[in-house]
Amino acid sequence: MSIAVETTPAPVTLTEGAVKELYKLRDQQEIGGDFGLRIGVEGGGCSGMNYVLGFDQKKEGDQEFLINGLRVFMHKAHGMYLMGMQINFQDGLNARGFTFDNPNAASTCGCGTSFSV
Repeated sequence: MSIAVETTPAPVTLTEGAVKELYKLRDQQEIGGDFGLRIGVEGGGCSGMNYVLGFDQKKEGDQEFLINGLRVFMHKAHGMYLMGMQINFQDGLNARGFTFDNPNAASTCGCGTSFSV
């Protein structure tokens, strides 16, 4: 059985630090091969929309991309909000976690997980 993966470039990029942390999380949680990384948006948060980042199974309406060896799922409708976004992982004294550099965000909240367009 073959898996259909988009041949178009992925709308988001993952830094080396993000990829390393995602592989670490996937291995620690023993996530199976039928799961991939879901990147998306949902309504809510202090700025109007929250980022979605987590391991999930492919759903109807998803596009699938292969980014640095990771299966990535994104609902087709979310691409317009996330096009050109870079996801990084910071592991510093002041902050630890994933960060989202989204050129489509008109404003972001102080925590960096919520944005408006």
